[in-house]
Amino acid sequence: MSRTNQGWVLKRRPEREVRGSDLELVETPVMPLEPDQIRVKNIYLSIDPTNRVWLSGRDQYLPPVGVGEVVRGITVGVVDESASSRFQPGDTVLLGEGGWQRFSTCEASAATHIRRRENIPLTASLSVLGTTGLTAYTGFLDICRPKPGETLVVSAAAGAVGSIVGQIAKIRGCRVVGIAGGAEKCRWIVEGLGFDGAIDYKAEDVGEALDRLCPDGVDMDFENVGGHIMDAVCSRMNVNGRMALCGLISSYNSDGPMAGPKDFGRVLMQRLTIQGFVVLDHFSRAREAYSDLADWIGSGQLRWKDHVIHGLDAAPEAMNRLFTGDHDGKLMVQVADEPLRSESVSHSSVEVVRR
Repeated sequence: MSRTNQGWVLKRRPEREVRGSDLELVETPVMPLEPDQIRVKNIYLSIDPTNRVWLSGRDQYLPPVGVGEVVRGITVGVVDESASSRFQPGDTVLLGEGGWQRFSTCEASAATHIRRRENIPLTASLSVLGTTGLTAYTGFLDICRPKPGETLVVSAAAGAVGSIVGQIAKIRGCRVVGIAGGAEKCRWIVEGLGFDGAIDYKAEDVGEALDRLCPDGVDMDFENVGGHIMDAVCSRMNVNGRMALCGLISSYNSDGPMAGPKDFGRVLMQRLTIQGFVVLDHFSRAREAYSDLADWIGSGQLRWKDHVIHGLDAAPEAMNRLFTGDHDGKLMVQVADEPLRSESVSHSSVEVVRR
């Protein structure tokens, strides 16, 4: 019998949150490899806010996923078959466009060997030691350009990127206030990660809380949310303040232009720098970033959470969780069992939540 693959295909562009009628889980035959190709059995699928952007028809930094195509996504997996001298079956690799599917067939040049680190779970390759960590590292250090004693506000602070940004800021001697949704998340970033303060946007006025926690204003904003939260922070930024614009998730489930700061004149009067960035532009910094992040993990200065949902069929539901906040830290889907189970890894810096 011929082998089959299974993957999520875009049927129509979602209007708001992704619904069952927008995607279809289909089976396709597994075709023989061409020279210098590899076939990867995907183990983990990264679930990121940008997945929702890719499903839309709006202007974006990559071509939108086409109707009838497999949904784009970053994966970690194991080489199942190889027609390339660069990879052997059993090698662990990362694919930038592995997709929402069980098997990915690609050119060998599209895959990156994963360096397994002792006592670090494989899930970290999609979070703190993957593009999540690189996003946090380069966005904060290269764009915010922190100085000791400065005040940073980070939105979505209990999320995959924001939680790492805040800890890097503390390592660099900054004062950090995080904005998150819910008392438990706010408690975690203060008591578990060492933030100086937290704002529960679901239970209090963000502007009033910023006035209380940042009486001398805000020097840096690591922005993941946009909307009224970004407005509240921007209106309190000091002269020569810097905003690293990483995401605008509050607008991703709607069509049309994404609004900027309401008081745009403040950018002029306060001489603010607002720079948007995507991690694709910063891969040249990966070696340095992963080395520093691994050192901080080893010294106990950096903690993180990986939230794993089981089953490829749960991927659409998992993506919608990004917009409801029903997840902890870095969200991903487990597509297949690991060759070496991550439950055997016990590291005090990580909590792997499996639901």
